[in-house]
Amino acid sequence: MNLELTKKTGCVFAVALGEIIATVSGFALEIHDTEDDNKFDGMTGVMSLNSKNQGTLFISAGEAGMRILCSFMMGIAEEQVTGDDMQDALCELVNMTAGNVKLRVTDEDYMFTLMPPFILTGENMTLVTKKRVRVISKALSDAAGGISIKIKIVY
Repeated sequence: MNLELTKKTGCVFAVALGEIIATVSGFALEIHDTEDDNKFDGMTGVMSLNSKNQGTLFISAGEAGMRILCSFMMGIAEEQVTGDDMQDALCELVNMTAGNVKLRVTDEDYMFTLMPPFILTGENMTLVTKKRVRVISKALSDAAGGISIKIKIVY
């Protein structure tokens, strides 16, 4: 597997997520590298990327940041946002991100089929992979620090 291509692919996912969040909420998030701690925040949206090079997309956000995003996405007050609303919004972010990237990827080895997204919730979740698996990690956050989202792509 081409290491440079997988790094580039990770950036494409992060850029797509940032653009989608800006469109649906108005927040401009900065993208930066993360330490590869493989820890997830309280809520994680997941989608399998079925392609020649099988992969998985993970987008993780804490409740406070997800509540803010969901409020702006739905046009309701933060205190009206429910847990189900946040899970639905995160699934939609996963779906829109993967769909956006699907349109951008031109390397046949990385073209993928969209699968239904799902949510994992819990405390102290950690991603454990085999040694030969590539994990690409990025983080997106706003300047005020209220929103922090992690994105991981595993090939």
